[in-house]
Amino acid sequence: MFDELDGCCDPRVLRRVRGLSLGLLNCTGRHTVSGMIEAGRDPQQDWSADYRVFSEDRFDVRAMFRVIQRHLLGFLPASTPLVLPLDDTKLRKTGTKIPGVSYQRDPMSPPFHTNLIRAQRFLQAALSVPLDGTPAGPARSFPVRFQHQPPPARPHAGATEQERAAYRRRQKLENLSVGATQLLAQARAEFDQLGARDRILMPVVDGSYTNRTVLRNLPDRTILIGRIRGDAKLFFPPESQPRRGRKRWYGQQAPTPDQLRVDPSVAWQQVQVWASGRLHTCSIKTIGPVLWKTAGYDRPLRVVVIRPLGYRLRNNSRLLYRKPAFLICTDLTLSLVELVQAYFRRWDIEVNHRDEKQIFGVGQAQVRNPRSVDSLPAFAVAVYSMMLVAAAECFGLASTTPPEPMPKWRTRDVLDQWRVPTGQYLRAIQAASVRRLRTFESPNFTDFETRIARHLKCPKSAITREMAIQYATS
Repeated sequence: MFDELDGCCDPRVLRRVRGLSLGLLNCTGRHTVSGMIEAGRDPQQDWSADYRVFSEDRFDVRAMFRVIQRHLLGFLPASTPLVLPLDDTKLRKTGTKIPGVSYQRDPMSPPFHTNLIRAQRFLQAALSVPLDGTPAGPARSFPVRFQHQPPPARPHAGATEQERAAYRRRQKLENLSVGATQLLAQARAEFDQLGARDRILMPVVDGSYTNRTVLRNLPDRTILIGRIRGDAKLFFPPESQPRRGRKRWYGQQAPTPDQLRVDPSVAWQQVQVWASGRLHTCSIKTIGPVLWKTAGYDRPLRVVVIRPLGYRLRNNSRLLYRKPAFLICTDLTLSLVELVQAYFRRWDIEVNHRDEKQIFGVGQAQVRNPRSVDSLPAFAVAVYSMMLVAAAECFGLASTTPPEPMPKWRTRDVLDQWRVPTGQYLRAIQAASVRRLRTFESPNFTDFETRIARHLKCPKSAITREMAIQYATS
C-alpha cells in the first residue's frame, strides 16, 4: 500500500515513513518516536530526520487515509451506503506545555462524581465494512480520519472584555460540532473524487452531535442517524395553511420519543440485527415524518425507539435490561433493518479507540512541536487502519482463523471468535520479525557443531611451498 504513496512526498521521506510504520508495528515498549526508530531501523544512524518528518510537515498523513479509502471502496458492494461512525476521543497527557492540552472531563469518571484530566481531544471517523456483504451481519470499522480538535484556550483572570468576547466567538467556531461538519464535508468530497458519488454517506453519531450545527450543515447525499433525548419536543408537519396571516411551519405536537415508547396505540415491530457476535431480535417503534425545531422546519425526520434488550450476567442469573435508545434519521425511506443495524455498528468505533490506545500506543509519543502534536497520533491511527486493510486483503474480511498459532489455553476463545482481533494480527507481524532476526543471528541454531574447535588455528602443512610447486608442475 505504500507504493501508492509515490509522488505525495520526497522519496527519502517516504522511505523514512515506511521505516517508522514498520517500527510502530514491531514496537513492544512505549510507542514513542525513539521506540519506532529502534524497532524499525538501525538506531545507530542519525535520527533527527525522523523527527523532522512530523515537526516540519514533510509528509501529509491524509494521503495514507486516501489510500485506505480507495481500498475500502473495493470491499463494499455496489450502491451500498457508506456507514461512517463518528466520535471523539481523548488522549491523556501530563505535560503542561503541550499544544492543545487542557483540563477536560474524564469519560471514565463515575456518574456521581465528575473527574478532570489533562488530555488532548481528537475527532475520528471510521468506515464500517460488512464482513459477509449483507446489510444485517458482522462488520469491522476502519479509521479513515483522525484530526486534532482542541478547545480554545480560556482567557486568564485579568483578561479584558475584548479578549473574553474573542474567546466566546472561538468557542462557537472551534467546537466538536463544527469540526464534525467540516469532517463530513471533507469525507463527502474525498469519496466523490474516488468514484463514490452515487453512494449515500451515512454518518452515525451519538447525542452530542445530534444538534442544530450538525443537522443544518449536512453535505449533499448524506443521511444522518443519531441519538436524541427522550423528552425532545417534536411536531407533525402542518396539515393545512391559513388563508391569511403568517405561514405555519409546524403542525400539532407529536409524542416525545419516551411517550412513543409507552404508547399502546403504536405496535412494536421486530427486526434482526447483528451485535456482540450474534443475531439479536430488536423490538422497535417508529413514527414519521416529524419536525424538530433544532433541525428546522425543512428537515423532516423519522423517530425510532428501540426497546431495551434483556441480558444476564451469568447463567441462571436474573434478567437485566439496558436503557432504551431513541434515534432520529434524516431519511424517511431508509429501511428499518439498515437504520437499526447502522446504529449498532457505531459501537465498533469504540473498539477502534481501545485498540489505538492500548495496542498501538496512540498518544504515547512525547512531542511538543504543534505540527507533531497534530500529525503523529493521526499517523499511528493510519498505520493501524492500513494493517487492518492489508490483513483483510491477505486473509479475507470474513476470516476467523488466527494468522499465528495461539496458545493451547485459548483454543475455546479462538473457536468462538467471529472475526480476527487486532492483537492477533499484530502478534503475527511481530512473530515474523522475531523469526527473521533469529535466522539472521543464529544460522546454526538447529545444527550445532561440537567436534570442531573454532578457536584453534588451522594445522600447518607437512610440505613446503617449493615441494608443492614441484608436485603441481610435474
